[in-house]
Amino acid sequence: MAPEFTNSVLISESGRLPHEAAQQRSAVIIDPWGRAEDWDKLLRTRGLNLCAVYCTHGHPDHISAAPELGVPWFVNRRDHDLIQMDKFSDLLDYSGLPRVTDISKLRDLAPGKTEILPGLNMTIIASPGHSGGGLVFYFPTEKTLLFGDTLFQDCVGRYDLPGASHAELKKSIAEIYNMNLPDNTLVIHGHGPETTIAWLKENNRFFK
Repeated sequence: MAPEFTNSVLISESGRLPHEAAQQRSAVIIDPWGRAEDWDKLLRTRGLNLCAVYCTHGHPDHISAAPELGVPWFVNRRDHDLIQMDKFSDLLDYSGLPRVTDISKLRDLAPGKTEILPGLNMTIIASPGHSGGGLVFYFPTEKTLLFGDTLFQDCVGRYDLPGASHAELKKSIAEIYNMNLPDNTLVIHGHGPETTIAWLKENNRFFK
């Protein structure tokens, strides 16, 4: 998939008006593709205070803005070695984006549960295959699943890249399938259109 089709997700607190700068709402970004200055402008426009960045995996089209946003950015430790790998940095060169040089705020993101904003809990699920440290993010109260590049609308993520594994990818998809999430769960993929769990069961032959 071309990086311009990366699905980045901005999540913020509710209940305050954007212009109430004295009480800015907290926000996080998931998989911030693009330039940090563009994200900064969007955050200012919406009156948001960025607290952290969470990445489903360490490929450049899912982390490119993270190092320059000035907050901790979280990637599973199995993908830390990919972040500055020449093979992936070439994609940033091609897209006219700076290579990742500052990893001082890079943190490990392990499977488990965490409160990413007040009252908003995220379940972090290990999903290796497309990369060694791939993760899936599930928000149970919002019935929303962020699949990263593990699975797309009608296909699966690549497994021919460094750290990837076809066997692990199949196992990761099967584990999500076996969670028996509600059919109306919204699924946001790393690239391409949104789907639902019901749609994937019916139409994606890899979701089993």
